[in-house]
Amino acid sequence: MTKAFSADQWDERETWSRDRLAAFQTEALRRQLAYVEANSAWYRARFEVAGFRAADFRGPADLARLPLTTKQDHLAALEAAPPWGTALACAPSAVRRVHFSSGTTSRPTPDAWTAADLARWADLYARAAYSQGAREGDVFQCLFSYPWFVGGLGATAAFERIGCAVIPGGSGDTERQIETLFAYGTTAIMATPSFAAHLAEVAQRMGRDLRKSKVRHIGVGGEPGAGVPATRARLEDLWGAKVYDCYGSLEFQPIAWDCAAQAGGHLMEDFAFAEVIDPETGAAVPDGTPGMLVLTHLDKQAFPLVRWATGDVVVRDSRPCACGRTHARLPGGVLGRADDMIVIRGVNLFPTAVEDVVRAMPGLADEYRIILDDSVRDPATGFPTGIHLQVEAVGEAPPDIGHRLADTIRTKLLVRAIVEVLPPMTLERFTHKAKRLVKR
Repeated sequence: MTKAFSADQWDERETWSRDRLAAFQTEALRRQLAYVEANSAWYRARFEVAGFRAADFRGPADLARLPLTTKQDHLAALEAAPPWGTALACAPSAVRRVHFSSGTTSRPTPDAWTAADLARWADLYARAAYSQGAREGDVFQCLFSYPWFVGGLGATAAFERIGCAVIPGGSGDTERQIETLFAYGTTAIMATPSFAAHLAEVAQRMGRDLRKSKVRHIGVGGEPGAGVPATRARLEDLWGAKVYDCYGSLEFQPIAWDCAAQAGGHLMEDFAFAEVIDPETGAAVPDGTPGMLVLTHLDKQAFPLVRWATGDVVVRDSRPCACGRTHARLPGGVLGRADDMIVIRGVNLFPTAVEDVVRAMPGLADEYRIILDDSVRDPATGFPTGIHLQVEAVGEAPPDIGHRLADTIRTKLLVRAIVEVLPPMTLERFTHKAKRLVKR
């Protein structure tokens, strides 16, 4: 049954004043750091090296005394005592769920949840979905992958908690997914942006118009999507439904989801304390300035993390949202990975900026590839001088569309682009996390 706080909010914490939220975070950090110090051998040793004692914690500013925790740190802790590692902060017998990373930036690594962690995860997902308009009686079709991937079961639990009928479709059997959503009157789906675009492409070939389905809410995650204006606009046009950005990671489920206002995902600030820092200097940056997101759990039991370096570049806005919620937002979602930023003759370029230009141009398909190879590399220094971009022409695309795209990229992004226009369906389609930046 629905556990709504009001007609518009799932939990009263969503509208706490910033002062009340800050006081809550300080007390939650005090408890959590004491828990981590007592129960995680890896963090206890780390605290000792830093000269940090949880009992001396006075406020969030004290976190800066601790080093960042990276993916490589996590791997080292696992290798020290496989399979659980030395960072686990509960007895292995208390673990109720294990998921694994996709292996995008390193080999697949595990994360674990206790029963309390799972309940918290489901409730946060339900809160976020409720803010987007999901209600008891909706029919939800989950199009996230279920094998290994973390998002599918989280979304399933959330929509069940709201009171929806759930169809756990997964990310395969594309034509069957389309027939199912029409047959059962699916009103809400979640998928990667790539799979949502692929479904629309296949539906058109089947003679099915997704705009005539009952789907009205689409949550996309797993890769940048709804935070890219042109991608959101294209998906909303293809589906005739509202598209919401849903940002999370294996280690933090969830991080920030759009509400109905679509003004940037609300950080779950009663679940994780967020810092935005300069990735080079480690110094905090003010709201409105791009920086790397760093997160600290406030109540995770199994694998709690302190100052986790997400590697994701975001911009924070702590002003209240039009929806009435007070938790800070991330306008534009994830701008890119800190290690995916391309510096081209002094211009910082993220792949999402290229995506916004490509998907805003009529006559191009949704798929594209950014290639960094010798065609756009200075032979003397090895530094990139531009990008090599592969796109597909569709429909009545003008013959000079490649030149038009290159000119638009130069004007809007201030970088040179060698554009290669390919026939439709040439590039690989993705049903899970897309890989569109290729370095050769």
